[in-house]
Amino acid sequence: MKISSKREQKQNLFCILPNGRNLCKKLICVIAVLCLCQTFNLAHAQRYLPGQKGFQLTGGMADGFKKPGEPESAYYFGAALATYTKNGNRWVVGAEYFNKEYEYKNVTVPVSQFTGEGGYYIKILSDRRKTFFLSFGLSALAGYETSNWGDKELYDGSTLTNKDAFVYGGAATLELETYLTDRVVFLINARERALFGSSIGKFHTQFGVGFKFIIN
Repeated sequence: MKISSKREQKQNLFCILPNGRNLCKKLICVIAVLCLCQTFNLAHAQRYLPGQKGFQLTGGMADGFKKPGEPESAYYFGAALATYTKNGNRWVVGAEYFNKEYEYKNVTVPVSQFTGEGGYYIKILSDRRKTFFLSFGLSALAGYETSNWGDKELYDGSTLTNKDAFVYGGAATLELETYLTDRVVFLINARERALFGSSIGKFHTQFGVGFKFIIN
């Protein structure tokens, strides 16, 4: 017959079932897992909060996918600041560089646009874990377009008739966000731009990717 010490009796007040120590360890593990899950959920709850800001960089191809260097290729790069509002919507203010090259004999002639953007994006869909977000946005655009960087005389003596001009219009954007961490977001977007005053057509379709960095 064994007589438990006072210390062992005190420990067994918590674990009165057989194999009390093993049960204690299991309970502690379960509590720890629940705490981690709660922390994980709280971290996800910090996404898309009103007042949060994110700095994003994007880039891609326009007017069809072509290999770099091919005639009539087009591409763009952009940077923007997003400020989130209630319901997961956000204001976006940024700038974009758009370039399209046209073939002329054995050279290409670039037409470049520098535009500023101000727009509002509405959250359409998101998953329960707040990892994927789909948004639709409308933006106002305004900027400047230049052909061949202002040099209108070509190497063979020909003269460009395209004039440098101010351009203005808007864009509609569909954007998918995937949170890699709570601070880093991967972006995929498709955009249709419509600019008046341009010498290379009003409409341009863009497809791109990018990253957003949450800064507060």
